Amino acid sequence: MTAAPGTRRILVDADACPVKDEIYKVAWRLSVPVTIVSNAWLRVPQHPLVTRVVVDAGFDAADDWIAEAAGPGALVVTADILLADRCLKAGADVLAPTGKPFTTASIGGAIATRAIMADLRAGGDQLGGPAPFSAKDRSTFLQALDTLLTRRR
Repeated sequence: MTAAPGTRRILVDADACPVKDEIYKVAWRLSVPVTIVSNAWLRVPQHPLVTRVVVDAGFDAADDWIAEAAGPGALVVTADILLADRCLKAGADVLAPTGKPFTTASIGGAIATRAIMADLRAGGDQLGGPAPFSAKDRSTFLQALDTLLTRRR
């Protein structure tokens, strides 16, 4: 399940990931293996650098698999703040699909904001969801992914 420590690889929390095609393009160009992790079968390109992992439908099964596989050398792509925290603690780099990096310095604030928003929703407050995914987000993600992977070369 896990690669040798320090092995460069990309782990993708794939069920709702809007940037899988961008990940493939950058990974192929830089020869970085990609593991697509989901709760359901997803179509992935037939390529030697791409692996599909389908986990049980249990709650957080994909997150658990990714967190266990994460470590130094791994780059995890996820919008899940709690998964990002687990992966950072394991030594992985973490990038949101919008291109925003999660870091040890920023994750505490992100978790606190998440908790506040959950409390407000539980109290019946009508809150808007996240902004729609945009072309700018896609571009920012591509640049951030390329920068992180190139830095590791």
